[in-house]
Amino acid sequence: MNKISFCGSIITDVIKMIPRWPDRGMLVPIGSVKRAVGGSVCNTAIDLKTLDPSIEVRAIGKVGDDENGAFAVDFMRAKGIDCSLVSRTGERPTSFTDVMTVESTGERTFFNLHGADSTLVPEDVDAAALGCDVFHFGYLLLLDGMDAPDEEYGTKAARLLASVQAAGVKTSVDIVSEQSERFARVVRPALKYCDYCMVNEIEGAMATGRDPDDLKGVCEGLIELGVREMAVVHSPGAGAALDGAGLFTRVNSLRLPDGWIKGSVGAGDAFCAGVLYAVLRGFDAELALRLGSCAAAANLSAADSVSGARAFAETMSLERRFERR
Repeated sequence: MNKISFCGSIITDVIKMIPRWPDRGMLVPIGSVKRAVGGSVCNTAIDLKTLDPSIEVRAIGKVGDDENGAFAVDFMRAKGIDCSLVSRTGERPTSFTDVMTVESTGERTFFNLHGADSTLVPEDVDAAALGCDVFHFGYLLLLDGMDAPDEEYGTKAARLLASVQAAGVKTSVDIVSEQSERFARVVRPALKYCDYCMVNEIEGAMATGRDPDDLKGVCEGLIELGVREMAVVHSPGAGAALDGAGLFTRVNSLRLPDGWIKGSVGAGDAFCAGVLYAVLRGFDAELALRLGSCAAAANLSAADSVSGARAFAETMSLERRFERR
């Protein structure tokens, strides 16, 4: 398999480096400001294309008819991403996120505007014409049009994923980290039409009701909710996978030296890109998790979401350079 489509969140990140998080009502200086691409489509597509430029990678979504939209599309095209199915709309501005990043730790907090990509609906995607091997959708809980209720499928996202599966394309989903009670209503219907699900331990726990420290239990919950081929959960300490046949695999994260982490925005997307590349190439679960952890580690070396991405061989070399936990 060598063709993959990424559909959903297309965002411009405005990364603001701060020395510490302020107390309520207090002020801290912003050390620097940088604009970068963000969101599931931009991040994961670019990370995967960087791993292996021979993979055909396509972006699907909506941006505003504005400077941020042009920036995101031009950036992806420069990285070799097919953006022919990214449309522009004057209805809303391009989605953007203020990413407040603490310089010393890389810890980040997000403030997001739901913009043009939130007008995306199933009718905007011609499932029968996709012609790809894998269709990755992200993020559930961030796209208003896709999170909307659907009488037959539960949500519009579930309707889209069902149509993609019916067209013979494998489906994959990611979830955004959100503090809300919407997980059962929005996430669970979509999982019924997923071949692969890749989430962090908090998102997985909220979707399944399992303990976030029990990675196997979270994976089991995702399979029980309908994920067919493989449920993958990543945490700071390890990545874990459970396939439809019941085989569980766990790989610990790399132990990174002081000063390596410049930012953590997009680390989950980088992990996801590594696992998706493994799916395309037919790697086993252990190698998929090893690659995912190395891709995440590479991402952490840069303040933005994609500048840390590296080719496959260089990415995998990190596990020879650093010990695992």
